[in-house]
Amino acid sequence: MKTDIVIAGCGVSGLYAALNLPRDRKIVIVSKDALDKSDSFLAQGGICVLKDESDYDSYFEDTMRAGHYENNKQSVDIMIRSSQDVISDLEKVGVRFTKNEKGEFVYTKEGAHSTPRILFHEDITGKEITSHLLEAVKKLDNVTLIEYFTVVDIIEKDGECRGVIGHNKNGEMTSIAADYTILATGGIGGIYTNSTNYRHLTGDALAIALKHNVKLQHIDYIQIHPTTLFSHKNGRRFLISESVRGEGAILLNDKGERFTDELQPRDVVSQAIWEQMEKDGKPHVWLSMKPISEKEIKEHFPNIYKHCLDEGYDVTKEPIPVVPSQHYFMGGIDVDMYSKTSMDRLYAVGETACNGVHGKNRLASNSLLESLVFAKRAAKQITETYTETDKKEVLVPDGAYKNYKRLYKTAVRTAIEKEQKNNE
Repeated sequence: MKTDIVIAGCGVSGLYAALNLPRDRKIVIVSKDALDKSDSFLAQGGICVLKDESDYDSYFEDTMRAGHYENNKQSVDIMIRSSQDVISDLEKVGVRFTKNEKGEFVYTKEGAHSTPRILFHEDITGKEITSHLLEAVKKLDNVTLIEYFTVVDIIEKDGECRGVIGHNKNGEMTSIAADYTILATGGIGGIYTNSTNYRHLTGDALAIALKHNVKLQHIDYIQIHPTTLFSHKNGRRFLISESVRGEGAILLNDKGERFTDELQPRDVVSQAIWEQMEKDGKPHVWLSMKPISEKEIKEHFPNIYKHCLDEGYDVTKEPIPVVPSQHYFMGGIDVDMYSKTSMDRLYAVGETACNGVHGKNRLASNSLLESLVFAKRAAKQITETYTETDKKEVLVPDGAYKNYKRLYKTAVRTAIEKEQKNNE
């Protein structure tokens, strides 16, 4: 196959990049699973926005403090300054953020935020945003969407990226030659036993980057979400949004006693839960939504309410068992302020990239915003600097990637463990 730009991944960053690229360029977007099976669809809480100029210093400090002041200050500034523009774009494609009777935005608050500044749509903000972006992309004549296509390598020539190599669900290999490649492959939750991520997100882009000596950054910075619904079932863990605690829910030990401040940064709350689990000798703690009215629970958190009910818990009457799980990847492929990697013609956006916004720990509801802001910047630079390549056909030898699944998972785990040991 030949195209102008290939995008690996159909979450918010991949879709938004496509929407901001020129309409006269042919774009191919490939998805490892179904188009609606990206982690972007799973985001519950919301998306941050700079409410007005008076909130800038507070927002900046909250992001830095949550990230243990290891954030890239320039990246943080770009994200915050670009937030209102992004929200405007989202509304133009039909995203419905909650508003009051006057038509003004309603803001909610989550852990480590000093003030409410998070826009939301019920407790399915990610689905609301991603589904509208996907529908907008489907209307573009210059974009081809391909499901169940797993990228196993990039095409490298003369130190540049010239496209990708992958296979369909039948294992048939195909090369896609392109002038520019954007990696938007998501996180690494699939290599963990307990994770809120889809199981097919296994850090493939990191393994490919390692293979081609593309620079990585902070790959040991892995966020654990404090509250996921405890279950003995296999598969991803159901997230209990941080906004639930932001609206008043409290954490209890096995005796029904509150044991921590629920609105501290995620890593701090997660650590407190682990310590309490060890004290209690239990595989979970309890989250009580008693401080939240039944009306608020059913209106603001209808899907959490329904899911817990399906699991046998009525959150309006009883606490639910929760446990920390792997949630988000702050590290990734090292990129600059326009999401360009260390290899020419190769960009990385979203969770698979690291521009330093999040530092060592991500502030709640900055993920969707960061992904969108820097995806648009990638599209902007590609548009402004576009040059064509020869796009010659690349033949894929039989069996070349036979064991890539095992090798890639091992490579990612080994690299993370090595980084962790180096920083101990």
